[in-house]
Amino acid sequence: MTRKLFKFKGGVHLPEHKAESNTRPLHAAPLPGKLVIPLRQHIGNPAKPVVEVGERVLKGQIIGAADGYVSAAVHASSSGIVTAIGLAAVPHISGLPDLCITIETDGRDEWIAHAPLDYQAMAAADLRMKVRDMGIAGLGGAVFPSAVKLDPGAAHSCPTLIINGGECEPWITCDDMLMRSRAGDILQGVAVMRHLLGSTEILVGIEDNKPEAIAAMQAAAQSLDFAVEVVAVPTIYPTGGAKQLVETLTGKQVPSGKLSTDIGIQVFNVGTAYALACAVHYGEPLISRLVTVTGHVLRPQNFEVLIGTPIHTLITLAGERDGSTGALMGGPMMGLPIPDLEAPVVKATNCILVKSNALFPPLPKALPCIRCTRCADVCPAGLQPQELFRFAKTGDFGRAQEYHLFDCIECGCCSYVCPSHIPLVDFYRYAKSEIWAREKEKRAADLARERHEFREFRLAREKKEKADKLAAKAQATRAQSALDQVALDQATRAERPAAPASGLAAAPSDADARKALIAAALARAQAKKAGVAPKNTDHLPPGTQHEIEEIEARRAKIRELAHQPLESEEKKP
Repeated sequence: MTRKLFKFKGGVHLPEHKAESNTRPLHAAPLPGKLVIPLRQHIGNPAKPVVEVGERVLKGQIIGAADGYVSAAVHASSSGIVTAIGLAAVPHISGLPDLCITIETDGRDEWIAHAPLDYQAMAAADLRMKVRDMGIAGLGGAVFPSAVKLDPGAAHSCPTLIINGGECEPWITCDDMLMRSRAGDILQGVAVMRHLLGSTEILVGIEDNKPEAIAAMQAAAQSLDFAVEVVAVPTIYPTGGAKQLVETLTGKQVPSGKLSTDIGIQVFNVGTAYALACAVHYGEPLISRLVTVTGHVLRPQNFEVLIGTPIHTLITLAGERDGSTGALMGGPMMGLPIPDLEAPVVKATNCILVKSNALFPPLPKALPCIRCTRCADVCPAGLQPQELFRFAKTGDFGRAQEYHLFDCIECGCCSYVCPSHIPLVDFYRYAKSEIWAREKEKRAADLARERHEFREFRLAREKKEKADKLAAKAQATRAQSALDQVALDQATRAERPAAPASGLAAAPSDADARKALIAAALARAQAKKAGVAPKNTDHLPPGTQHEIEEIEARRAKIRELAHQPLESEEKKP
């Protein structure tokens, strides 16, 4: 029974330019003398280098280990000597270099020891980690680590698995040639996906302008022990978009801000399925891929290319022509300019499109928006591109998000039909990058604030702990002093004489003794004030007291005479 197909909103019909490159057989690109392998070839954390300069590596050896769950390893594409680990040119629109590992190949192309995996006997988590260490990432353009997409999550199953063979963008034919020549291996990779996701419905969507690929996949599906439905879908751009292919095949729309897995569907590119089959059935990590080299070249064709091969090498193989005006990585709608042709082929490189003024004339000067809404009519995501453009141009990024800016897949349909020749997608990319930058700054500020608050809390806690320790120490000192006083009092009472027997005078107490001492001191002071010093004569020998009394009498007589007036003074008139 023929499957009912659905139509997504928008889309455009474009000149295909497929025949230029899909009429020649596949060719293996020769081994280059130098491989430059970036550590950032996927969404998520870049790989961490695990080799050193001067070290000899073998083909398939891990040279960059995955860093975290959303990451993937990178491998040496051939044997040779690591000559540099540092910044080098990469195929990115910014033109900025990135951390790469450079290998001088030795021409031996010597493999590490590798063997197939018995994936059916492995635990699902272990198999996914093995896929991560094999460096498998999405080869449809997003290069999302496949190990993450192969995790069904809390649902423990993903009912529908869709294999994307749409390849809707003009000029690109690498997926078409892969399905024609390696359909069986692709479906072996699909079997591994089905095993990990627990899918019961498997659909392969291919645009109907690829009859040879459709026939090859249908023939290969006949030999499987599970059902695979190969479906020819209408040729309209961008049918190859994941959300658009889901809607075309199932009629279901992925909600805004959600993923296809939220509605029980997972989508993989045919190139990803083939790379997974090579990893599981042959033990080979992702170190090469098919790349279409087309456009302004003498021999447009598809090459099997080692990751890290310089892009200009492929252009030379295809026959470089005079008059080229640069190159794109990808197709004319979603491709990115390559600032430096010394940059290497990476996992995301599906096409090298060499431009010329004849094939791609310069765009006319952009004119003001006339609010014709043609862009809204063709937008496959159902957005309002003219409003997004206005918000992006004025820096009103909050409103742009309210208008679902991040649902834009940057397909370029709006720019293609704009009569004012406004590069609308460039404005959307700018707005997204600004929002991401501000979110990053906000996260950094929040992290700094959390660190500051934690520091203040830690200092307050340490201050309180110190005060508590000092208070406890003071309390312990007071308690010890009290104990010492009690011990002293007990010792004092123990040293006192026993109380007198009944009928005898009691011994004077300490208080009485102190009172007596005070009274004696007062008496001495009063006597001194009166000029009479009490003498303690109790210790003098007998008879001495009489002599002292005579001396005191003579002194008293002398004092008396001293106070009488002289005779001469009395006789004076």
